[in-house]
Amino acid sequence: MSALQNQTTIVTGASSGIGEATARLLAKEGARVVLAARRADRLAALRDEIEGAGGTALVVETDVTDREQCEALVAKTVEAFGGVDVLVNNAGVMPLSMVKNVRMEEWQHMVEVNVNGVLYCTGAVLPHFTEQKSGHIVNVSSVAGRKVFLGGAVYCATKFAVTAFSEGLRMELGPEYGIRVTCVEPGAVATELPRAIQDQDFIEASEFDATPLEAEDIAEAIRYALTAPPRATVNEVMVMPTNQRM
Repeated sequence: MSALQNQTTIVTGASSGIGEATARLLAKEGARVVLAARRADRLAALRDEIEGAGGTALVVETDVTDREQCEALVAKTVEAFGGVDVLVNNAGVMPLSMVKNVRMEEWQHMVEVNVNGVLYCTGAVLPHFTEQKSGHIVNVSSVAGRKVFLGGAVYCATKFAVTAFSEGLRMELGPEYGIRVTCVEPGAVATELPRAIQDQDFIEASEFDATPLEAEDIAEAIRYALTAPPRATVNEVMVMPTNQRM
């Protein structure tokens, strides 16, 4: 039997990319997956696919920039399944741009989704995790949370925040409550994220020739962290394309 059998797992950003691949894989492993994102139609299609394969899935339309919706996400999960075991904070955006162009709305949106979304969802599950003295939080950061690159000043700042927050959570929650925290730091992955890039100066200046990972590669890394024995916490997983230099 899989270590994930009957584990109730919330996955944010589940309508595409890493979130979708993670939800699909964890459901295959026997987890009860709660699909959270804004695009309810995409979530419904994924739920139908998972249930058609014999899995269990619940759709909760959620905008992670809204604290009340994040709290409702956890409340609906507990109502449906009696508790929550895992939170995968995956929702994120990446409208890269040169800082000289001061694309303030994009900057603010990155902070709201990439940072506040993680804080809101984590804050919503923590009372349940601390009470039951167990749980696993997986924060999907990025190699951009370790290395700054041209055009990524604000995006990298948000991912540095996620990486730092993850380490702080681990230090405080592991020893006292048995809560495990994993920070996953992908390199380039073939997802929808680059479609948000509108800054022409960045587009013209960017050079990238590595073969990106697939979303399923990161889902496997998350599965690996979640299935480690309870005595072990996989603190960080950095997964890079083999031919990516930076």
